[in-house]
Amino acid sequence: MRNRKKQVTAPVPPAIPVEPIQLLTIPQVAKRLSVGRTKVYRLIKQEGLPSVLVGNAMRVSDQALQKWILDHEQVSYERAS
Repeated sequence: MRNRKKQVTAPVPPAIPVEPIQLLTIPQVAKRLSVGRTKVYRLIKQEGLPSVLVGNAMRVSDQALQKWILDHEQVSYERAS
């Protein structure tokens, strides 16, 4: 009879639900902000609007856009005071 070693396996943690990331095109971002496409590119380059390159196409995540708006909304309130 063979002497078999017991295999010890680590417990598998439960899967963490992850929401899919929604990437927006520049025209979609422009429409949400009610500005032109050129302004969106300026916001990315000069104002720090987060973006990602997918191949040659620039995209902005919906979550990053919402956070950026909230961050800049607070700054504008501070300037008004």
